[in-house]
Amino acid sequence: MTLRRLLPLAILAALIAAVFALGLDRYLTLDALRDNRSALLDIVKSNAVAAGAAFIATYAAVVALSLPGATIMTLAGGFLFGVPLGASLTVVGATVGATALFLIARSAFGDILRQKAGPFLGRMSEGFGENAFNYLLFLRLVPAFPFWAVNLAPALLGMRLVPFIVATGLGIIPGTVIFTAFGAGLGEIFDAGGEVSLKNVLSPPLLAGLVGLGFLALLPIAVRRWRTKSH
Repeated sequence: MTLRRLLPLAILAALIAAVFALGLDRYLTLDALRDNRSALLDIVKSNAVAAGAAFIATYAAVVALSLPGATIMTLAGGFLFGVPLGASLTVVGATVGATALFLIARSAFGDILRQKAGPFLGRMSEGFGENAFNYLLFLRLVPAFPFWAVNLAPALLGMRLVPFIVATGLGIIPGTVIFTAFGAGLGEIFDAGGEVSLKNVLSPPLLAGLVGLGFLALLPIAVRRWRTKSH
């Protein structure tokens, strides 16, 4: 293996190690958002463009490094920027981060990342073999699958880059809007001294709606199977 192919994976591993060694992951919590909200809101107010760019970069890094903080970042986007802008920044940041991880996974060291994905990858191989775009769209729409695994699997199963980017960007929009809207109301919860539970974000009706959208994404695959059996 050449150093050029090893370098992206080495950098990724070094960055992940540095984040936990420096304790930066402690900032990806609701407590950190609550404790630093005044300073963060002042930054957004004084320079919204720079704050938005920094948010996108941070979100992309969280996703690319597979850190456990993407949901908190989405809530923070709504809290700091409001729903329309916060959701837009989140979709861009998440898509950029997912694409970066996708490209690394397509490197010569895909076998190492395949081990991390584990049995989950095997269960996804059939779906990606039939219709990669619609299957990925389904996985993005239904918030029941590990985001990092859904980033890795398409690359390891041979999905092309452009369909991956498009399916990712479109698929995360509904869930992003829901979490961003919840995040936009965090200020009132913080002021009241209430506890925030992520379980309150996705109510059963909303979750059912996302699942329904997911199955709509699988409709072309079902139609193709029906036509194949009919002939």
